[in-house]
Amino acid sequence: MGSKHNPPGNNRSRSTLSLLVVVGLCCFFYLLGAWQKSGFGKGDSIAMEITKQAQCTDIVTDLDFEPHHNTVKIPHKADPKPVSFKPCDVKLKDYTPCQEQDRAMKFPRENMIYRERHCPPDNEKLRCLVPAPKGYMTPFPWPKSRDYVHYANAPFKSLTVEKAGQNWVQFQGNVFKFPGGGTMFPQGADAYIEELASVIPIKDGSVRTALDTGCGVASWGAYMLKRNVLTMSFAPRDNHEAQVQFALERGVPAIIAVLGSILLPYPARAFDMAQCSRCLIPWTANEGTYLMEVDRVLRPGGYWVLSGPPINWKTWHKTWNRTKAELNAEQKRIEGIAESLCWEKKYEKGDIAIFRKKINDRSCDRPTPVNTCKRKDTDDIWYKEIETCVTPFPKVSSEEEVAGGKLKKFPERLFAVPPSISKGLINGVDEESYQEDINLWKKRVTAYKKINRLIGSTRYRNVMDMNAGLGGFAAALESPKSWVMNVIPTINKNTLSVVYERGLIGIYHDWCEGFSTYPRTYDFIHANGVFSLYQHSCKLEDILLETDRILRPEGIVIFRDEVDVLNDVRKIADGMRWDTKLMDHEDGPLVPEKILVATKQYWVAGDDGNSSPSSSSSDNSEEE
Repeated sequence: MGSKHNPPGNNRSRSTLSLLVVVGLCCFFYLLGAWQKSGFGKGDSIAMEITKQAQCTDIVTDLDFEPHHNTVKIPHKADPKPVSFKPCDVKLKDYTPCQEQDRAMKFPRENMIYRERHCPPDNEKLRCLVPAPKGYMTPFPWPKSRDYVHYANAPFKSLTVEKAGQNWVQFQGNVFKFPGGGTMFPQGADAYIEELASVIPIKDGSVRTALDTGCGVASWGAYMLKRNVLTMSFAPRDNHEAQVQFALERGVPAIIAVLGSILLPYPARAFDMAQCSRCLIPWTANEGTYLMEVDRVLRPGGYWVLSGPPINWKTWHKTWNRTKAELNAEQKRIEGIAESLCWEKKYEKGDIAIFRKKINDRSCDRPTPVNTCKRKDTDDIWYKEIETCVTPFPKVSSEEEVAGGKLKKFPERLFAVPPSISKGLINGVDEESYQEDINLWKKRVTAYKKINRLIGSTRYRNVMDMNAGLGGFAAALESPKSWVMNVIPTINKNTLSVVYERGLIGIYHDWCEGFSTYPRTYDFIHANGVFSLYQHSCKLEDILLETDRILRPEGIVIFRDEVDVLNDVRKIADGMRWDTKLMDHEDGPLVPEKILVATKQYWVAGDDGNSSPSSSSSDNSEEE
């Protein structure tokens, strides 16, 4: 019986209407389902996929209810088992793919072309693991490594004889000792640097990045580290056997390179100072082209040091077997080129001359016009030929303004906004996103240190970031206990200028090719998104084999990438004598990016891969 507010007739009408709505909806969904089943519906593939996934034909019998924290278990696919890579022949223990002697000798000697990078084609690349020599030992921890290197790691005695009177290196028992001497500073690099510091503000943080051209065993760079100056040292792979290898064994930044026919792999205005200590580079050749290249990478207001020929020719002309007139003319020619570059000679005493580059071209009074480089992008330099031209200063609005932007003193410089960013020169990066990048990498490095407590200690002295971006990883890791080679892939956004403006060092590189270093030269290699970046450019296998070549036994890698990419990477790495673990992103398991952590096993030439670790090496304690 209905109430006075709802008469019975109204209820019957609503019931009929509801019934019609239900019948209509049933008919609609029946027809929709038939249409999808016919293959014309867009949802057909989705529905079928859901149906497949929902089927319970595969019964899981080994349920595991143990907590796994942030370790990710990789699903086993029906793919073939990982390839197990064999060791290369022992004669390849010091193999450098792009600087091999046999290939080098096929190229012209003019302008040192034969000493430049000449990489093997794809069909000649090694698909094997470069072995460590028998007796290999983990390098001494810094700072002892500056002065001592295990003989077994780089068994080359020629420099102990050839440079015996110059205190480069001495052989003592089963180690090499590096007294800190050099051709132009046989009494030690410390005294030499102190003389330079009487003119150059080395000690107050004004100078942070330096370039050593023709570095020998990099003793100058080793002792500049005492002044908190990071030096990028380079030398060719030539008859001075293993000089760059010695540098890296000592824990000093260095690469195999030469001033030849192509531009150096650094951005414009990268270094606060540069030096040539009897580097034997023909500075006056090719109308001063090599000095123009040093000028390109020297920051406005930066310093260039020349010690050795032709400086102090009055004293040394007989020793050098050259005439006074010839040497005098050479020095005047160098000074003339320096003046055309807007460099001013600040000091000359004994064997040392010091020049300073003007802070802008408004304060420059060139005696004659110069040929200015016309390159639109001064940092587009990978495999580009050196031209006989002067890189122009960035424009300024006053004589007091530093071209390209004034930098803070280090360490404030490390986190200050770099001029390249404040001036809007890096596409897609502003001051806000730069600060976000700083905070992001501080968080990530903190997470890394929880994974491996030795990160940040002297155990991992030589560190590489394969895709450095803005240098955030290196900045977060910054410590006197380690240094980072920040690599900017040539196929990625060009941010290397930011890295140098922060007071860090780095290099351009294409990871489809071999890196310009000896085997076993890095303790810790980090890569953020490298494999996704290159997955359509070259084989992941080649990148991983190159990573293995330059990683020391018992060294570590940390790769960040999408989980599917890291699955493929792990499959290859498991065949390379690496112990791997896939872990969740520090923000949790729902983030598709994962972290692959791996340690390279200790093994040497002739081993079956089950050798005991090198922890028995003498005085190999780890400092935290």
